[in-house]
Amino acid sequence: MKNYNILVIDDEAAQRDILTGYLKKKGYKIFSAPSGKEGINVAEKNPVDIILSDFKMPDLSGLEVLKQVRKINPEISFVIVTAFGTVENAVKAMRFGAFDYISKPVDLDELDLMIDKIIEHKNLVSENQLLKTQLQEKHKISSIVSQSPTMEEVINIAARVAESKATVLITGENGTGKEVLAKAIHYRSPRKESPFVAVNVPALTETLLESELFGHEKGAFTGADRMKKGRFEIAHTGTIFLDEVGDIPQSIQVKLLRVLQEHQFERVGGTDKIEVNVRIIAATNKDLEGKIKDGSFREDLYYRLNVVSVKIPPLRERKEDIIPLTENFIEKFCKENDKEVLGVSKEVVDILMKYNYPGNVRELENIVERAVVLTRGKVITLSDLPMNIKGFKEEKTISELGEMTLTEQVESL
Repeated sequence: MKNYNILVIDDEAAQRDILTGYLKKKGYKIFSAPSGKEGINVAEKNPVDIILSDFKMPDLSGLEVLKQVRKINPEISFVIVTAFGTVENAVKAMRFGAFDYISKPVDLDELDLMIDKIIEHKNLVSENQLLKTQLQEKHKISSIVSQSPTMEEVINIAARVAESKATVLITGENGTGKEVLAKAIHYRSPRKESPFVAVNVPALTETLLESELFGHEKGAFTGADRMKKGRFEIAHTGTIFLDEVGDIPQSIQVKLLRVLQEHQFERVGGTDKIEVNVRIIAATNKDLEGKIKDGSFREDLYYRLNVVSVKIPPLRERKEDIIPLTENFIEKFCKENDKEVLGVSKEVVDILMKYNYPGNVRELENIVERAVVLTRGKVITLSDLPMNIKGFKEEKTISELGEMTLTEQVESL
């Protein structure tokens, strides 16, 4: 049984009966109405996916019915059934939101193709919406795992700034989750339907970085055999994330400052002004104020970027988040690897809480992924941890024993 409801609106009983009878045999649930007004009434009271409506009817035209249906539910796919002489009117109806039109006398094979096309379109739209919802759910601010007061303050600031147009500067050590927070801000903002474009500044040479950010014209340099749009153009109406902005060369800092001030730039090798509406979120693990003092970073650019500053603390300063993050990563990697791991042993909890995480959240994520992949049981034990973590425990134990009295050492064994 096909799970789609179709409404046929036609004042000619013979035509209405042919269409409803044929579509019922095809397995669709069918509603019918002999007039435009009754068709609108059916659409109001029943879940309708597709409407096939005659264009010329005594009470309301198909176009008038379409306008009313769009107010009831714009997701209903509307098809105009029209005589040859009124195709122009059917095209006009498409400009008002009709999916398509089909001519009288209706070719049933053509009707099948039309309905298949509508269903395929509906499925694609539904899948895209689901993906978009999942993406926004994945990156929304409330999904950031945290229990520590310091991280809660970060999330609070991010949630407030997300609704604004302000430029944001996120600071923190490598691996603390600066890009995760940037995505959360974007997907909480009014720009969430537009692109989020990330640029890893240190990964690009000065020449490549300029081309990546601003694009280039054909022939701008050797190998530029075609025009290329830059990341700023691609991010138009959305957000561009500049990761490790402190590494941007001074020659490009000038051009970036102009984008912030005037919302325009030229492609490399071009003279035309390109205007963009882009929100900039920048991140760095560098001391930008120190770089200003040594002359490697422009002070005016710093103040343009630092409208709202958010500092993410390292994981060693928010240890309340270690266990919740661990549980979150276990769930994530169990799904990815089709495994069932229920948790970690007490010994693992102890060492995870005592470890200092020079690689921050990213390092913890890698530790957990490795453990989930390697464990043979349903509980992660010390044997599932990497050597540097176990080595840390042994070193710490030896160090602590050295500071104990002989009696204390014996009692601790």
